[in-house]
Amino acid sequence: MESSKLVRLSIVIPAFNEAGRLPRTLELVESYIASARHWLPAEIIVVDDGSSDDTFHLAQSTGGHSSLERRVLRHDHNRGKGAAVCTGLRSSIGRQVLISDADLATPIEEVERFAQAPENHLVIGSRACDRNLIEIRQPWWRDRLGRGFNLIVRSIVGLPFSDTQCGFKLLPGWFARSTGEGLTTEGFAFDVEMLVLAQAWEVEVTEVGVHWRHVEVSKVSPLQHSVEMLREVLRIRRLARAGLLPIRPQGAPLPTCEKS
Repeated sequence: MESSKLVRLSIVIPAFNEAGRLPRTLELVESYIASARHWLPAEIIVVDDGSSDDTFHLAQSTGGHSSLERRVLRHDHNRGKGAAVCTGLRSSIGRQVLISDADLATPIEEVERFAQAPENHLVIGSRACDRNLIEIRQPWWRDRLGRGFNLIVRSIVGLPFSDTQCGFKLLPGWFARSTGEGLTTEGFAFDVEMLVLAQAWEVEVTEVGVHWRHVEVSKVSPLQHSVEMLREVLRIRRLARAGLLPIRPQGAPLPTCEKS
């Protein structure tokens, strides 16, 4: 992509049946990015993942800010969070691309913590680096499931990170668009495949503790989706072991930092 067409920051927000809270989320995100002018010019990409409510039309019609472009993309049926994220990543034109959940469980202001890392790093938010930053804790059984899933991820695919599933990540633009094209996981475990791909392509990953608060209304069914995610992680391991992951794109920046 020609550098002249890039904006400073793309923000990708996957959304499924988010009519109740998406307008407020967009208002908060746009207001903050417009006031923190070092992120401009910026764009917001909402990907409606086949919602059955008014998510798509509200995303198109509510709010808006003169200094940000907003684009709304739509799947004709519900495909999964990973698929929605990938659609947004492919469409992005930012030098960096932020993935943020529609519930803003991690407040948009936390992107400033990420700005301390080099721009060529994949920066992932973590609820485990500093649990004092958790403002509203999730029920104990959800917390146990999350920790158990992280242990499984560590043992199955060897990722060293303490929290792969926090829905707040900042990607180098080239990596965002390349993973948007290459990721195969359409469900909630897409983060795991993204991090496995980052390791395979020698992309530096920085894990940063972020403020986070549990949002009670959730599209995640813990037991059902935990089983689905386990299947996805096992499939990702098979792809990696068989050498079937996408290769590093030609022209992608080479690593410039020593591995920590």
